[in-house]
Amino acid sequence: MGEVYRLAEQKDAEQLLDITYRAYQLIRELGLHWPAANADLALVEDNISTNECYVLEVSGTIIATITLSKEEEVKKLSSLPFIKWFAVSPEYSNKGYGGKLLDWVEEHIILGQLGSPEVTLATAKKHPWLVEMYERRGYERFLELDLQNGDGIMYLLKKTLINKPHFIQRG
Repeated sequence: MGEVYRLAEQKDAEQLLDITYRAYQLIRELGLHWPAANADLALVEDNISTNECYVLEVSGTIIATITLSKEEEVKKLSSLPFIKWFAVSPEYSNKGYGGKLLDWVEEHIILGQLGSPEVTLATAKKHPWLVEMYERRGYERFLELDLQNGDGIMYLLKKTLINKPHFIQRG
C-alpha cells in the first residue's frame, strides 16, 4: 500500500496514544512535564480536534505523528507555525520515517498551505539527543527559556524552509 500522509481523525486516537506514550518513554524518565508524555485518550482526542495532527501510515498502519499547534499560548512565544507532539512508533524509529513526516509537514503544510517560510518548535536542553537532531535538520536555537516547571532550560528552535536569495554585489 505504501506511505500515506494525512490529518489524523478521532478514530486514530487510541493508536496515536499508544505510539506517543511508547515514543515518549525517555521524556518521562528525564522528568520532563510535556503533555504528550503523559497524555490520556481525552488529551489525544483534544489534540486531534484542536490542532492539526498529521500522521504517516505505512501499509495502513500509523507509525508516526506530528502536530501543528493552533493554540494561543504558543503564539505568545512566536508568530511562526509551531510543531509539537512529534512521535515515531519505537519499532520504526531510526528508519527515516519521522524525518519523512517532518519534511512533508514542513514542505506541504507549513510552506505550501500556510505560505510560511519558517517554522518553530521547542525542546529541552537536558534531552540527550533531540537538540542535536533538530540542529542537523536545519533548526537553529533562537530563544532560551525556563518556564519554572521543573523542565529546566527549554530551547525554541527555528528553521527557514526556503532559501533566501543571495545577492551578488557586482563591482
